[in-house]
Formats: sequence, C-alpha cells, structure tokens
Amino acid sequence: MAAATDGTPGSPIRIGEILDRMEAAAEGRDPSVGDLISASDDMGFLTAMMVPALLVVSPLSGIPLFSSLCGITIAIIASQMLLGRKHLWLPGAILRRRVKSSRLKPSLAWLRRGVNWLDSKTRRRLWLFVAPPVSLVLRVLPIPAGLAMPFLEALPFSSSLLGASVLCFSVALLSRDGLFAVAGFVFVGVAATVPLFVLRQIAEFAA
Repeated sequence: MAAATDGTPGSPIRIGEILDRMEAAAEGRDPSVGDLISASDDMGFLTAMMVPALLVVSPLSGIPLFSSLCGITIAIIASQMLLGRKHLWLPGAILRRRVKSSRLKPSLAWLRRGVNWLDSKTRRRLWLFVAPPVSLVLRVLPIPAGLAMPFLEALPFSSSLLGASVLCFSVALLSRDGLFAVAGFVFVGVAATVPLFVLRQIAEFAA
C-alpha cells in the first residue's frame, strides 16, 4: 500500500475529509476494504486506522463478522504504527473484502452529522492527555480494542463502543485535543462493562 507516516500532521485533519474520500472510493462500484483505506492512508497511519473505526461505529457493524474484520484491521494498523513502520501492510484477505456501495453510502451519510459536529468542536486543549507517556497509551490501546472486537461481536454495541474509542484516540493524537482522549477512555470503560453485565445476568439466570 502507499507510504504512511505516524500521522501527526502540522494542520488538523477533518474527519469529514476521510468520509469524502470513502464516498469517492464507492462511486459507481462496490469498494474493497483496500480501496477505502488506500483513499486515506497517504494521510498517515492514524488516519488509515480511522477508516475501520468509522465503519464499525456505523450501521455496517450489524453485518455478521464485519466488526471482527474491522477490529483485526485496527489491531494490525496500530501494531505497525507502534513499530514505526513506514509503509502500511494488510493481508490480502482483508484488502479484497468488498462492501456493497448500497449499504456503505447510507452508513456514511448516517455518520456525517456527528462527524461534522466533531470537526467543529476539535481544538488544542488538555495537552497532558496527548503528551507522553499518555500519548503512548493512546497508540497502544487500539491493539487490544481491535483484538477484542471478534469476541464481543455478539454483544450489542460493544464493538461500536470500542470503535468509537479508537476514533477518539486517533482524533486526539491528530488534533492534539486531550478531551477526545478522555472520551476514548470513557468509551473503553463503558465497553468493558457490557460483557461483565451480560455475564452477571447469565449467572443470575443460572442461579
């Protein structure tokens, strides 16, 4: 795939621009996951990671195994970013997986309003949450979050909550906005309570 950097540019990247590129990749065809990621990976690893995070937050997460695919993709991208690779690599099986344009475009439109709101609120603040050592934590957490998605797919909202956390961490690092880092930690905490709640309900039922 195209060269990618750590993804901390001098000027903030709009999430809406990523949606624009994904919509362009879906114009007139059913794009592959590779098409969607390639549309943004020249903007950096963080931006490339935001593509599967956005997809798993969207209504597309209701497609069986789609959240698992996005989670594995997030973990692979985050791992390579952490290792300092200059070029993004993804398995061909992931890159070739196609998403129906008829389902992708409505999902991106569903995301648009919230994304536009996020873009309008992003600014530099709470710098302690995007400075070392916390910034390293923000780069590490997407790996376990992504790997957990295949195991949590059967639990409603859990994968989307983890996807939202990855999205927040990426936005925080790209825009130096520590408030999004805090929001990401909150999403991780809430996602962790979902399986605990389910296990508690099962234990009470069994009792």
